[in-house]
Amino acid sequence: MISEEEARNRILEKVSSLHERTVALASALGCFSGRDVAARVSLPAFDNSAMDGYAVVASSCKKGEQLRVTGEQPAGPDRRLRVSPGEGVRIFTGAPVPQGADAIVMQEDVTRDGEQIIIKTDVEAGEFVRRRGCDLAEGQKILAKGERIGPATLGLLASQGFAEVMIGGEVTAAILATGDELVKPGGKLEPGQIYESNSPLLNALLRRCGAMVKSEEHCRDERESLIEAIKRGIENQVLIISGGVSVGEHDLVKDALHELGAQIDIWRVAIKPGKPFLFGRVPQSGPSPVSSQRSARSRSQRGGREAPGEGGTGRRHYCFIFGLPGNPVSGFVTFLQFVRPAILKMMGASNLDPPQVPARLTVGLTNDGDRAHYMRGRLEHGRFTPVGRQESHALFGLSQSNALLRLALGQSLKADEIVDVQIWNS
Repeated sequence: MISEEEARNRILEKVSSLHERTVALASALGCFSGRDVAARVSLPAFDNSAMDGYAVVASSCKKGEQLRVTGEQPAGPDRRLRVSPGEGVRIFTGAPVPQGADAIVMQEDVTRDGEQIIIKTDVEAGEFVRRRGCDLAEGQKILAKGERIGPATLGLLASQGFAEVMIGGEVTAAILATGDELVKPGGKLEPGQIYESNSPLLNALLRRCGAMVKSEEHCRDERESLIEAIKRGIENQVLIISGGVSVGEHDLVKDALHELGAQIDIWRVAIKPGKPFLFGRVPQSGPSPVSSQRSARSRSQRGGREAPGEGGTGRRHYCFIFGLPGNPVSGFVTFLQFVRPAILKMMGASNLDPPQVPARLTVGLTNDGDRAHYMRGRLEHGRFTPVGRQESHALFGLSQSNALLRLALGQSLKADEIVDVQIWNS
């Protein structure tokens, strides 16, 4: 049994980033940038008005002054107007500032009388003028390689004229739930059976990471069926097996993987809940269909040229296998601590850590067990409260939680103490 840190390090050493791909902006939400991106144009691209009003020369605009209106500049094409002292040009929000003008006086601060306006307030140079480049300079970095692309980032990229963006690789995953006791939701339960809930949970966690779930399968505790199901699952880049990784006579996953030539790098981790955790990898006989399609698209975009690591380079493809405990909370915790960072690395993310925030404990807590313990709880208004039974099967308590608190071996915390908690469901 190894520590969490050692397990995580081993996994991330084996996993590498997939090849980047270029997609339309609308398809990039939640993905990770495949390169640094710099601004093409300044924002604003030209001096423009922040208000509806009149473009003026500030020095000729004392309170009570009368100006002659010489034209109108709406938002849109620059009409190349000019303003001299004693004149004003009607202007609208976002419109180019006419030559000679150095301020905008709001329409509420003037009285209009035909082609004349009377200024009702003193005006200072620069007032309500958005200067070119005041928000963003041409050449300034706007997106870093590995940074997650959010809605505002998409808007920023569009403002620079980008119709496409390079993002990290696409991760495909399969889920295999094992156990004679499992029944698909909607089926009939016999005595001793339970509904299979891990697949929907894991599917949601995978999709939240950005992975594409290609298949969900249930397999009974029968050796040959399990081997065939694993063969189908390893056609993807990630296979998650739920259950069957402990030490009982019906826990067949480890032996089945060995028979298929898988290398087991980790088996059992000092974490609660989640000790019976497995990580391994199995070589694929050739580039996966997804990898081949991605390489073909990538070569097409480059006029048929292969990028390093593609096509005929001989690079070996692996399916990474994560064996998670059958208890739902154990599977949930081990997914967040070990599977999630691996998938994010494959997708090209630069930050693999779960988001953390400081919180004040509402109760005292002690870990007198033999492993680090992840407590499920509710974070509200900066305060963390453990929720429900802190046991590996307690799915209801997990459903009411939105954060995890890690208690190290032998650690004691007092009520009102400030701690860091991991956010997983904001």
